[in-house]
Amino acid sequence: MEKFPLKGNREIVAEGNSYITAYQSVLKKSNGHTVNNSDSQYQEHPLATSSGSTAVTTSLTTPDDDEMIDITPRSSPSEIHQHSTHFSSYSRGSTADNSDMERGRDFHGHHQPPQTQQAPQRTHPHVPTHSAFGDILDGGLSFYGSSEPHDDIPGIGQYDDFHTIDWQRDIARDRMRHRYIVKKRQDSLWDLVKGAHDAWSGWLCVLLVGIAAGCVAGMVDIGASWMSDLKHGICPLAFWFNREQCCWPTKQSVFDEGNCSTWKTWPQIFGLNREGTGAYIISYIWFILWALLFAALSASLVRMFAPYACGSGIPEIKTILSGFIIRGYLGKWTLLIKSVGLMLSVSAGLTLGKEGPMVHIASCIGNIFSHLFPKYGRNEAKKREILSAAAAAGVSVAFGAPIGGVLFSLEEVSYYFPLKTLWRSFFCALIAAFVLRSLTPFGNEHSVLFFVEYNQPWIFFELIPFVFLGIMGGVIGTLFIKANLWWCRFRKFSKLGQYPVMEVLVVTLVTGVICYPNPFTRMNMNELIYLLFSRCSPADVSNPLCDYTRINITYGATFTEVTQPGPGVYRSIGLLLLAFFLKLALTVFTFGMKVPAGLFIPSLLLGAIMGRIVGIAVEQFTYSYPNVWIFTGECVTGNNLITPGLYAMVGAAAVLGGVTRMTVSLVVIMFELTGGVGYIVPLMAAAMASKWVGDALGRQGIYDAHITLNGYPFLDSKEEFAHTTLAADVMQPKRNETLNVITQDSMTVDDIEMLLKETEHNGYPVVVSRENQYLVGFVLRRDLNLAIGNAKRFIDGINGQSVVLFTSVTPTQNLGPPPLKLKKILDMAPITVTDQTPMETVVDMFRKLGLRQTLVTHNGRLLGVITKKDVLRHVKQMDNEDPNTVLFN
Repeated sequence: MEKFPLKGNREIVAEGNSYITAYQSVLKKSNGHTVNNSDSQYQEHPLATSSGSTAVTTSLTTPDDDEMIDITPRSSPSEIHQHSTHFSSYSRGSTADNSDMERGRDFHGHHQPPQTQQAPQRTHPHVPTHSAFGDILDGGLSFYGSSEPHDDIPGIGQYDDFHTIDWQRDIARDRMRHRYIVKKRQDSLWDLVKGAHDAWSGWLCVLLVGIAAGCVAGMVDIGASWMSDLKHGICPLAFWFNREQCCWPTKQSVFDEGNCSTWKTWPQIFGLNREGTGAYIISYIWFILWALLFAALSASLVRMFAPYACGSGIPEIKTILSGFIIRGYLGKWTLLIKSVGLMLSVSAGLTLGKEGPMVHIASCIGNIFSHLFPKYGRNEAKKREILSAAAAAGVSVAFGAPIGGVLFSLEEVSYYFPLKTLWRSFFCALIAAFVLRSLTPFGNEHSVLFFVEYNQPWIFFELIPFVFLGIMGGVIGTLFIKANLWWCRFRKFSKLGQYPVMEVLVVTLVTGVICYPNPFTRMNMNELIYLLFSRCSPADVSNPLCDYTRINITYGATFTEVTQPGPGVYRSIGLLLLAFFLKLALTVFTFGMKVPAGLFIPSLLLGAIMGRIVGIAVEQFTYSYPNVWIFTGECVTGNNLITPGLYAMVGAAAVLGGVTRMTVSLVVIMFELTGGVGYIVPLMAAAMASKWVGDALGRQGIYDAHITLNGYPFLDSKEEFAHTTLAADVMQPKRNETLNVITQDSMTVDDIEMLLKETEHNGYPVVVSRENQYLVGFVLRRDLNLAIGNAKRFIDGINGQSVVLFTSVTPTQNLGPPPLKLKKILDMAPITVTDQTPMETVVDMFRKLGLRQTLVTHNGRLLGVITKKDVLRHVKQMDNEDPNTVLFN
């Protein structure tokens, strides 16, 4: 089975070209096993070689024809036998490290020299020996190349080391690794234990991720709550208490600070009364000063230590989960600075939320813990299963909604979501929610953020205002997306982008100055949303939204209770309208700044304000006209018929759906968020109306729009390619241009190095000859650089005139330097399509198979290559957009 080909062998999954992959030399076992190539059903192309059927008996000291020139540094036979008995040696040194954790490098990103590792001895010769991750079953010597830097392909745009992964190759690598472990279980008890550990390592990893995510979310919630209240005052008896904890004995309302004697406002700290002009001015000044301090700290930390910690992170998480690598985006520094900066930016009073960044924080945790398990840490495709579960845990701890978190990961962020990932995501979200509930950061006995206690059923007539709220949510969401994109483009292409900290301070100052006079905008947004969701009761006299006069009016033999709005309600409606437009404008300018910033809470707030106002209007309509036929039998029960808080909840879902275009996960998050399970139908009606209107007015949600704005190479699986172009129309080069190829046996080392120098392709097709361009395979640029560099350093006689062979054929007469045989880095089964393949099929292949490139042939002859960048540019051109905005190299 020496000729067993497997797609994608030896491609580096890790970040860019800076890491050096582990190549395996095929040192046959010295126990005399015979490998007959003629028994293999996998043979090379008949035009590629003519000597693939001879039986060769190999030993440790007598290399076969394939091993005449080996690019691997040799160890002595005793060293090989000493280190070739355990699979763990392969696990430690077989693949390049991952892109996100910056392992093997110092703080500045310089690479540290890796150690040479040994591969295990083959004990099961009947298992395929040629795998995508090296010939680990064939006694090969695993190694890393030298620590000297080699040719890097610089990234384009914002991220210097942007590269895609090969999904098929990584999944095949994991499948071969799993087969090896299953076979090894029969050898010893230790191998059986290792096999069991490998089987349950995924569950253990998501368990650790869930525990850590719950703990970090609890700390962020508690810290943000304390610092937010610090802008208003302090608890002298215990300064680490926030206002609610300080005033627990009195249980005062958020509108009534006078009933709490233990909480001191800043005017009281300076010896003044709570009320009065002087107290108001001092409170105003301290409010703005604390906000500026928190915002400056947050922006400075992000700029100095972790530039990737800004924003919500969800667009980048979607890009990473689709198979792209952004080095450092999920690293430990990003986790630390994002957690601290999120507390500071929320406490500054900026119009942003901490729920979206929780997904980024949880994904960082998932990336870090995945390195404890080589099964995931060294396989980028497998690691994305952990990252999908971590994203679910992020939403779970953000809202206390574990089921909604799983659906959010499935619907919104994950690109590859097999069934086992669904179960592990559910388990991870469950553990995270349990840990968060144990910390009780919400200050109540419930694990949800906005628990409500509605007991009034909704009536059929209310579907009309619910759908109206959905329509308005779609309109508001689309307007916000367009306005925010316009401002982000201006920031990106103007001098404003050069002063991120100054922009944050200016927006914070404006936010504090205009938000403090309005009591609704002055308070924390979570508190305001909870206030808008709440149901008014006769005893709730401190809330101006509940300033009603209740009158019993008799209609024949029955009576109903009419609630007449008082002046507090009308004043509150005016303040809420002002708060709506202020928050909408501030969110446009805030989202995208260089601080951790989420969008869930601002969207929920905008919708809750709109819904509460609509709910009050519907309530007054029903009580003013109780005898209308649509209310027959509904308005004469003596109880309140309309609940304005329910309209606030539906409106919040509508605007959030209009901004993000979520549907199923949104409904589940909302009823988990509030505990209102009985109101699923109103939420569904509003969510669907919001999505329909939003899709009619604008094609993309906010996260997809920011992916497009930043030029991230993302092929959305939800979009359809409806054009009639063919593969020949998209392939590079065109029919009348020259294709850069490598011949299988006629190019020298100098020729290939010149090709690498003059071109910037990530890989090259290997053909029979220039005149006879039948496809042999595909080789990666990184593999060529590493192989040639190692051959020159470790093999005597290799120079620029050495012929490079991608075949098993040995030249009959070779008077020059010894040839360099690189067949083992050749992908002998690349994905190919014909020139007449519809581009609709090609695009689906790139989306569903996670391809890096596909080769275009005609009657077996190579015509060109289609890369993911070509596909993205073609899609842009067909949609009449600028194709040069794609940043993928």
